Amino acid sequence: MAEYEKFTIDQGSDIAIQLELVDQNNNKKNLTSYSAAAKMKRSFNSDSSDTTSFAAAVTDATDGILTLSLTNSQTSALKVGSYVYDVEISFVDSSENTIIERVLEGKIRINPNVT
Repeated sequence: MAEYEKFTIDQGSDIAIQLELVDQNNNKKNLTSYSAAAKMKRSFNSDSSDTTSFAAAVTDATDGILTLSLTNSQTSALKVGSYVYDVEISFVDSSENTIIERVLEGKIRINPNVT
């Protein structure tokens, strides 16, 4: 089951969120051969035109570190208010099956900017 977390993002800012993943025994999760994806949208039922994708990358596989980021252009284009998001990691097993795990979900609040 995914962890739940709330974030606040300022419009017009570059952001990076570093996640440190652990396994069920609270050991650093080895993310070697994993890929990641993360998206946010106004509601779970929003269409694809309302979706913003984070750049999601495993930045230190052996220490279980994953980084999500958005550029200032992406955050400038977001509407002020609340969004939902989730983060998934995936790998291909020995039988060529793609195994997907949702590791984080929650809400994001977008604060307005003036400058």
